[in-house]
Amino acid sequence: MTIKTLLFDLDGTLINTNELIIASFLHTLEDYYPRTYSRETVLPFIGPPLKETFATLDPERAEEMMQMYRTHNHLHHDALVTEYEGVYDVLQELHAQGYKMAIVTTKIKKTALMGLALMKLDRFFDVVIGLDDVSSAKPDPEPIHLALERLGARREEAIMVGDNSHDIEAGKNAGVATAAVGWSVKGEAFVRSLNPDHVLEDMTDLYEIVGTRAQ
Repeated sequence: MTIKTLLFDLDGTLINTNELIIASFLHTLEDYYPRTYSRETVLPFIGPPLKETFATLDPERAEEMMQMYRTHNHLHHDALVTEYEGVYDVLQELHAQGYKMAIVTTKIKKTALMGLALMKLDRFFDVVIGLDDVSSAKPDPEPIHLALERLGARREEAIMVGDNSHDIEAGKNAGVATAAVGWSVKGEAFVRSLNPDHVLEDMTDLYEIVGTRAQ
């Protein structure tokens, strides 16, 4: 199999938003459920769409919890988001070599673009599929199918790279190869349990997977 197209999750995969996400969840949940949640107990909330997460807690107040979360998230975004070592250089190299690349995320596009711009990764992605671009989020294959369509790419030549179960399941549901990043906040053992086709120990591992090297 020759890989010509790379589809990436964003949070926890290309940019380190873990502290921002955890802080935003704790800020919101403390208001609704005082002294109930901790850093460890909000980790399972990372990955799924916000609406899905908050609706499991209280369907009637899910929208207002989402608004509180997003207000906090946007306010503290630039201060808490950091880079992962090697991501910029590898994306720059793959982009220069002509690989097709897209972002496929469960966050709204506006917030995704904020993160990409902050880390100066936006120049590498002509296609960004956010939650507001689709009817069904990952693990449904719709976002991946849309990304492939907009890239003019074939699923047989694509791989989905992510840090969470939604990413790997979406890739499998869409019929593309899958790769999980070992730097997931949930731990390498967790991502290996998802049985992806590949696990990245380092961002440069992508070179071997797609069959190229840094020039």
